[in-house]
Amino acid sequence: MYKPKLEKDIRCPLEYGLELFGGKWKSRIICVLAAKEVLRYSELRKEMGNITDAVLAAALKELIAAQIVMRKSYDEIPPRVEYSLTEKGLSVVPILQSICQWAGLYHKQDYNNTMVHCQRCDYRS
Repeated sequence: MYKPKLEKDIRCPLEYGLELFGGKWKSRIICVLAAKEVLRYSELRKEMGNITDAVLAAALKELIAAQIVMRKSYDEIPPRVEYSLTEKGLSVVPILQSICQWAGLYHKQDYNNTMVHCQRCDYRS
């Protein structure tokens, strides 16, 4: 497993927040889980669209480690795992919704290529 040579140098709360839910996929995962509440891995992957398994698995691991997403494993055959937002994860949702609303004012959208979840978003302008 890859380990960075240097520890991350996060010096302010904004950097911490962007590290937790920034990037292309983490905010999308949070938004999808906020809308759907509980999803199995395959359902989450389907909602995400063109994400690869490796990227989804890595993003979920980071979100779980940051206590944004909860992974619940059931002792069944076949195994069943469900993902949902923690209380900390739910607290991020209004922030992402505000960013979405702000971005809607300035971002020219191509509705043919918008994520399905974003087409249903109540926070677009």
